[in-house]
Amino acid sequence: MDRRRVLAAGTGLVTGAFLPLAGASRSAAAAPAYTNPVIWQDFADIDVIRVGATYYASASTMHYSPGAPLLRSYDLVNWEIAGHSVPVLDFGAKYDLNGARGYVRGVWASSLAYRPSNRTFYWLGQIDFARTYVYTATDVEGPWNRHTTISTPYYDAGLLVDTDDTLYVAYGNTTISVAQLSRDGRTQVRTQQVFTTPSSVGTLEGSRFYKINGQYYIFLTRPANGQYILKSSSGPFGPYTMRQVLLDLRGPIPGGGVPHQGGLVQTQNGAWYYMAFVDAYPGGRVPALAPVTWTPDGWPVVHLVNGAWGTSYPRPAVPTPPRQVTPMIGVDTFDGTRLKPRWEWNHNPDNTKWSVGNGLTLRTATVTNDLYWARNTLTHRIQGPTSTATALLDFSAMRDGDRAGLALLRDSSAWIGVKRDGGATRVAMVDRLTMDGNWNTTGTGTEVANATVSGTRVWLRASADIRPGAARPGTFSYSTDGTHFIRLGPAFSLGNDWRFFMGYRFALFNHATQVLGGAVRVSRFELSTP
Repeated sequence: MDRRRVLAAGTGLVTGAFLPLAGASRSAAAAPAYTNPVIWQDFADIDVIRVGATYYASASTMHYSPGAPLLRSYDLVNWEIAGHSVPVLDFGAKYDLNGARGYVRGVWASSLAYRPSNRTFYWLGQIDFARTYVYTATDVEGPWNRHTTISTPYYDAGLLVDTDDTLYVAYGNTTISVAQLSRDGRTQVRTQQVFTTPSSVGTLEGSRFYKINGQYYIFLTRPANGQYILKSSSGPFGPYTMRQVLLDLRGPIPGGGVPHQGGLVQTQNGAWYYMAFVDAYPGGRVPALAPVTWTPDGWPVVHLVNGAWGTSYPRPAVPTPPRQVTPMIGVDTFDGTRLKPRWEWNHNPDNTKWSVGNGLTLRTATVTNDLYWARNTLTHRIQGPTSTATALLDFSAMRDGDRAGLALLRDSSAWIGVKRDGGATRVAMVDRLTMDGNWNTTGTGTEVANATVSGTRVWLRASADIRPGAARPGTFSYSTDGTHFIRLGPAFSLGNDWRFFMGYRFALFNHATQVLGGAVRVSRFELSTP
């Protein structure tokens, strides 16, 4: 699964030889205290760091805006969404759904680092194989500002702040290079190829760059079933030697893939952990955590449980957290002056067409019969293994031709919502919204069930089973009193192909098919688990 070739050309599957696992299999201690996945939501291509007593992680978001979510934890197990490194995808009109679309492009496989000398966080990532962007902030919650643009596209980059404060970037696919940045982090000083992947391995990418005990390490993934590491005792430009960390390792999620493409992090007391992601479609790629030890000659070994990445491990020994993190599920009434960081738009929104405070108001921003072209569709990750989203929708200001509702959104989608036609309002379930492998729309939806509704508001509900390994159902229902829900339409089969990369999301939308001017208000959204 060579992502570079897939994203660039739409095809590609690279395989390599099966090699023995590095290190001996180990059993976890008794009384496990946490369960994998530590986050059952879609956070892929993880980079994880510690600053003082706080852990941070960054992940991919592709075409969703804002991009590059920042997660925060005090124990590596319980995480909250703190913000985003990329405030807006200002990389071209396609990210505005303006004449083109950016599906399966945008922000992926980027890097997060902290520079103690100026107490600044750095996010670095390449966009569309064209150039690299660097954003900085002194607080993960922002504001984040573009620091520089570098003409070299650092594919799958890993950023290292060396002990002498020099900035280095490891990057590449199969051919791995290291770049040195200027002292201010704005330009490239030099770049040099440091490693060529042996043909017996196939593809290596997803660089993470570390300096540990005076040694330089580049942590690399073999998509999507292996992890390797390079080590240099001679400096950041090598030479490097390679060792396999894991290959075809059974993961902690039944039906899911091999944990890979994450990062290494050290706790305050010196213990090491590897936070990887597990391919778990239709839900996406979800983080799993395992302890790591080091061999006497300086190579990492993942602790295994019965020859597999453990479902449970002892909780990391860290100080008592200063507070509980904010849950990633629960109720949002859209109070305040901005959206909470768990929300991301499908492409950049038209900021003149939405507002929060006393609920979320979505004014129609696009005239289209294609949800994939509709601006201001607001998305929320699905909580696994199963969860339900319920939204209270006020449709009194809809206009004829408007469509508003709650979707299960991916390259094959379905929704429940309100249709206003000829002055009459009905609630409908629509499926067969589809894209092809080039992310062009092939189906704009078929109404398969409907019911008449009166009044001005309706509760819409979508439930999703995102356990991997087989086709899973999504179901829709509605209520006129918030208590008694009526199932509408057949079960929708959630697609579990990996090539869209991002998993299914719940999505709130409102678009016009005739004329702009209509609006809906979502006064309450709840994400709940059984």
